[in-house]
Amino acid sequence: MWKPTNQPPSTPARPNEPERPVMHTSTPPTPPVSESPAVPARPVTTATTADQATIGKSLVIKGEVTGSESLYIDGRVEGSINLAGNRVTVGRNGVVSANINAREIVVLGKVRGNLTASDRVDIRSDGSLTGDVVAARISIEDGAFFKGGIDIRKGGQQKPNGEEVKPAGTEAVAARA
Repeated sequence: MWKPTNQPPSTPARPNEPERPVMHTSTPPTPPVSESPAVPARPVTTATTADQATIGKSLVIKGEVTGSESLYIDGRVEGSINLAGNRVTVGRNGVVSANINAREIVVLGKVRGNLTASDRVDIRSDGSLTGDVVAARISIEDGAFFKGGIDIRKGGQQKPNGEEVKPAGTEAVAARA
């Protein structure tokens, strides 16, 4: 028996699926609208562990480090570090010769430079800091090395041009616990 070649086959391509009609329109079909209640947006957290960059043990960076995420340094950094709203952690293997500006600074390794933190500075028991500290809070554990000055500032204490206020008398402290 003769079959015309321009006609579609009478049986569907997939036996379990019904045949779909062919549409010859110039506009794409609109998807069906489902009525679902509005889902509120999830709150965005500002600091997660995924938002932390790492400078590994074998890395050496010379220059200016800036960004908008927290930083863990286990290598060597020379220059300046400016991560104003974030945390900078100098790991046990970290060696930093730089001024650091961040919200929170944790020292587990060696730092030579001035630290400016809008919130706090922690010098842990194996940490070593040679330089001045400007922060709202500071913590120095037993066994830590610190040589420099401390300037405790309340949060938001700044000059109109954005620089921090420098009081007339700053204390110089050398401590080896």
